[in-house]
Amino acid sequence: MVSSRVLQLLACLASLLSAGAEDDSHLVIAPQSPVLEIGTNFTATCMIINTAEITADDLYWNLSKTTVSKEQYIKINKTALNVTIPITSEKPEWLFCLCKRVSPKVVLNNGRFIHGILLVKGYHPEKPENLSCVAVQNGTYISPSIRCEWEVVGRQTTEVPTTYTLIVRQVLSGETHYTSTPAKTAQVPLNVFPSFMLLDIWVEAHNKLGTIESEHLKKDANYFVKTNPPSDVTVISEKSFPTSLLINWAHPIASEYLRLMYQIRFCRLGSHIWNYVPLEDTSEYIQSFRLQNLRPDTVYVTQVRCKNSLKNHGFWSNWSNNATERTQEDRPRSKPDLWKIVTEDGIKFICKDPELSNGRITRFDIMIQNPKDKIKNGSSEWERIMVNRSEADSSSSHRKITLLKKIPLADKTSVKVYVTAINSVGKSDEALLVIPANANEFAPVEELMVWPHEGQLLLEWKPPTSTAVSEYVVEWVSGGQIDWQRERGSTRRTVIKGNLERFVCYNVSVYPIYSGRIGNPAHAEVFLEEGAPVRGPTVKLNGNPGRNEAKLTWEEIPQHSRRGFITNYTIFYTSGAEIHAITVPANTTSYTLTSLSANTKYDTWIKASTIRGSANGFNHSFTTLKYAPGEIEGIVVGVSLGFLFVVLMTMLICFYKKDLIKKNFWPQIPNPGESTIGNWSPDYPLKAETPKENCLSGISVLDMDICDGKCVIEEDKASLPLKKDKYLSEEHSSGIGGSSCMSSPRQSVSDSDEGGDMADTTSSTIQYSSVVASSGYKGQTPNSHPQQSIFSRSESTQPLLDSEENADMVVQDGSRQFQHFSRQPCCTHNAGNKDTTNCDDFSQLAVEQQEIPQSLDFCPLEEDNEQITPTDELSADWLPTVPVSSYMPQLGGYRPQ
Repeated sequence: MVSSRVLQLLACLASLLSAGAEDDSHLVIAPQSPVLEIGTNFTATCMIINTAEITADDLYWNLSKTTVSKEQYIKINKTALNVTIPITSEKPEWLFCLCKRVSPKVVLNNGRFIHGILLVKGYHPEKPENLSCVAVQNGTYISPSIRCEWEVVGRQTTEVPTTYTLIVRQVLSGETHYTSTPAKTAQVPLNVFPSFMLLDIWVEAHNKLGTIESEHLKKDANYFVKTNPPSDVTVISEKSFPTSLLINWAHPIASEYLRLMYQIRFCRLGSHIWNYVPLEDTSEYIQSFRLQNLRPDTVYVTQVRCKNSLKNHGFWSNWSNNATERTQEDRPRSKPDLWKIVTEDGIKFICKDPELSNGRITRFDIMIQNPKDKIKNGSSEWERIMVNRSEADSSSSHRKITLLKKIPLADKTSVKVYVTAINSVGKSDEALLVIPANANEFAPVEELMVWPHEGQLLLEWKPPTSTAVSEYVVEWVSGGQIDWQRERGSTRRTVIKGNLERFVCYNVSVYPIYSGRIGNPAHAEVFLEEGAPVRGPTVKLNGNPGRNEAKLTWEEIPQHSRRGFITNYTIFYTSGAEIHAITVPANTTSYTLTSLSANTKYDTWIKASTIRGSANGFNHSFTTLKYAPGEIEGIVVGVSLGFLFVVLMTMLICFYKKDLIKKNFWPQIPNPGESTIGNWSPDYPLKAETPKENCLSGISVLDMDICDGKCVIEEDKASLPLKKDKYLSEEHSSGIGGSSCMSSPRQSVSDSDEGGDMADTTSSTIQYSSVVASSGYKGQTPNSHPQQSIFSRSESTQPLLDSEENADMVVQDGSRQFQHFSRQPCCTHNAGNKDTTNCDDFSQLAVEQQEIPQSLDFCPLEEDNEQITPTDELSADWLPTVPVSSYMPQLGGYRPQ
C-alpha cells in the first residue's frame, strides 16, 4: 500500500502538471529526467490527465523496447499507475508509459497516449584516499604553491562525472585556498609559503548524486617541503689511502629556512647494486664524508641527497648527479688464478688476473719445476711475462686470461708450476698448480649433473669418497673459448658465474683439486637454452648409386649451427608425388636406401631435429642405374657360357654320332671307279674293270631295239671297245658317281664323238647311267630270245636313295615321273620296199617292254629330263603304257668311294 502522504504528493504533482500541461498529451510520468544511482531501485508514476477515455488498467510500461512485467506494477487509482525497476547497467535508457486500449479516439490520437523519460545513471562519489602534498624548492626559497595528489576510489560514468576540489586552509588565520579538477592531482597557489605554520588540507569529491570529503591532513608547513639535491658534489682520491674516498658537497638551502640531514650511496662502475651509508653517520648538518673499506684501483660512483632533519618530516630530495673517482693502487691481495689446457703436443699454462689485483697487472713471473728438484733457486729460475692492461681491464668484473707458457710434457712426468702477479705497487702471493704424472690415480667427482635454470647453469655433484678435496675447479669450454671458476672443497652445488649464451653447447668439467694436484675430471654437455637447428645436414652419395640402392652420407651439423642436442635425423626421398621418410638415430652419418626403382631419378634431403624444432638440409638428386654393376657382365658371361656349352655339346654329339650324321647329311655315294655299268651289255663280258675316275654323269635313257641289229647293234658292237676305253679312262668318267663330270648334261653314251669336248667341260651335276637289259640285272645270262637292251642315263645332282642302294627296299611310287627316251626303230619306210620283219620285231619289243617288272622303276629329276615327242612316222600308240625302269638297282649296294 502506498502511504497517504505519498498519495497527497502525487495528487499535488498531478494537479500542477495538469494545470501547466498543454492538451498535447494525456499521459505524464513523474519524476521527470531523474539521475539514478546504479545498484538501487527506481519507482515512476504514470498519470492520466485531461481525458476519461482510458483508465490505469489500460496502461503498461516499456523499458528500452522491453515490456516491464505486471508484477512490478502498482495501481494507485484509476488514473495513476506505478512501476518499480532495478538500476543495474551504466547505459542510459528510456522508460515509456503506453496505452493498450484500442478505440477510435486512441487510435486517431495515438501520439497523445504515450510518454517517456530518460533514465541517467551514475555512481555515488566515494572518499578519496592517500592524500599527500609537497612544497618544492624554487631557487633558494620554498615555492608558495602546494601540490597534492590522491587516489580515486570507486567508479564513475560519463553521464555522471565526479569533480574533486583541493582545499588548503591556514588554521591560525583561517585563510582558505582551493581548486577543482576532475583529475587526481591539483596544485593550490598561496601568497607566501607559511613556514612553521599549521595547515589543514583535504579533498572533496562531488557529483549529481552527492558529496564526500577525504581525511584532513593537518601538518606544519615545513612538513611538506622537498628541497633540491645537494650541489657541487666532489670525490677526492688520496694516494696514502688506497681504500677510501673523500666526498664534499654544498647545502641546497639556508639553515634559517630548514635544517637538513643527508644520505650517501656508492657502487662500483658498471654495477647496479648500490651500497648505502648508514643514516646515523650522516644525520648531522654536514658537508663532507669519507668512504672507507673500498677496493684499491677501483672506480666508484657516488650520489648524495637530503631532507628535513626533523624526524618524519619532509621528503627526500632527488639524488645528486654522479660523482666518479678511482681509488689508488695497492699490491695484489690475492693469487693469480692459474690453470692449464691440455693439447696433443703438450700443456698450455694460462691464468687470470688476481681477483684482488688492486691495480693494473704489468707482468707475471712463472717458474716450472720438476718435483724431483728439492731446491728452488729463486729469481734465476723465474721467467717474466710482460702484459699490457688498461684501466678498463683492471676495473672490469671480467678478468682477462693470459697465456703464460706452453711446454711439451712426456708421459709419466710430473711438474709444479708457480706464478705471481706484479703491479706498480708490489707482487701477489704465489699460485701453485701441480700436474701429476698419472691423473687417474686421483678419483673424479661422482654423479655430475648440469641443467639450465632461469637463465643460468646449475651444477651438482658428489665428492670423491677416497681422498679429501681442498677445492674444485669448474671449467666450461665452447668453440675454443675456455673459462673456469673455483669453488670451496665443501661445495656440492653451484652455478656458473660466467657470461653464457643461448643456443651454445658448453662442455662442462669439474676437477677435484687435492692440495694443488689436479684430479681426474667429470664431464657433461649442456645448453643454456635449446632451439631449432639453423640448417640441416648436407647429404651426398657415397660412390655411385646402384640399380636398387644408394648409400647416403652426411656430415654432422657444425656445433654453432645445432642450437641444441640432435635427437634424430629424418631422411626424405621422393621420385614423384610420393615422399618416403626414414628416421635414424642422431649418431648416424650414413644410410643405404634400398628397394629403389631402376633407372629412376630421386630427390633426397635430411631433416635434423632437436627438442625445440627441426630444419631441412639441401636437396640432392641422383638417378639409379638401369643395370646393376656386373649385371651386364653376368649376362654376357652367362650367354657366352651357354653358347660354349651348346658348342661343346654339339661337338660331342658330332663326335659320338658322326656315323649317323654322315649318313644323314653326307650319304655314301658309289665309287664310279668300281662301277660295272660298261659290262652290262649282253654282248660285253661280265668282267668289271676298275675305273680310274670317280665321276657321275647325267643319266639319259636310250632304247635299243633288237630288230635294229643291222644298224644299231652292229654299230654299238663296233664302238663298245672304244666307249669302254673312253669311259674308263682317267680323263673321262664312266658317268657314275664322279665328282668331276666331263660330259655335259643330257649327253648319251652313244655320243662318243663329243668326248673331246666333254673333257674340257666341268659340271656340278652328278650323272648316273646304266645299261639295262629287259631280261635281268648285271651278271644274268640273257635269254636265247633276242631282247631289247636299254641304256639309261640320269643327270640328277641328288645323292642315290636308300631304295636305290638296297634292292629289297625298292618301292613303287606312283608320283614319280618317268621320262622315257625311245629311240626310233631302225625300220625305214622306203618308197618301194617295206621291211615288215623289222616292224614286227619292233612291235614285239614294245610288248616286251611292257612286261618289265615295276621294281625296276627309276625316277630322275624333272628338271634334268628331256621330253622327246614322237615323230610323224611313229605313232604314240605303240609307246608302252606302263613305265619301264631304266635303272636296275644293285642288290649289294654301292661301294664306298
